[in-house]
Amino acid sequence: MTQRLDGKRIAFVATDGVEAVELSEPWTALTEAGAIPTLISIDAGRIQGFDHLTPSETFDVDKTVLHAHAEDYDALVLPGGVANPDRLRTDPHIVEFVRAAVELGRPVGVICHGPWTLVSAGVLKGRRITSWPSLQDDLVNAGADWVDEEVVVDTSGAGVLVSSRNPGDLPVFTATIVDQFATAA
Repeated sequence: MTQRLDGKRIAFVATDGVEAVELSEPWTALTEAGAIPTLISIDAGRIQGFDHLTPSETFDVDKTVLHAHAEDYDALVLPGGVANPDRLRTDPHIVEFVRAAVELGRPVGVICHGPWTLVSAGVLKGRRITSWPSLQDDLVNAGADWVDEEVVVDTSGAGVLVSSRNPGDLPVFTATIVDQFATAA
């Protein structure tokens, strides 16, 4: 039976360079489960998605981070793409929003290069996580236990942390975040 997320508010944090399928597929799965997703970004307008290194679809920003508050959301999704988290992690407002969500115990779904933002937020010490392989050193240096697995569910911190490696993991990643977000307090 599919888990229901009726009325749960999910913050997607992304900017230009986001891997489009890592935003759109979790968005669709969470919406179909009854969640209310919101795209939060650095700037208003639209962000440019990519299919690896090729520009693809664009996405409307619902709210800028300056007008978003972590306590207003039930969960957080951090899609990847190389440029997306690289830019997000340099914005102090994004980093504080992500840190606050984690410290509030909100469940987090993160995929591919998305964990870079968690590194900059300083919230990975002692957490078990996976990612795109090139992030392994960054995550280990941030105190995380990095593993190469399709999906990892870590419950050792304030809230559940669900991570996956790449777009090929999206089917299991989306099913797992729906399940974990539905069962989170």
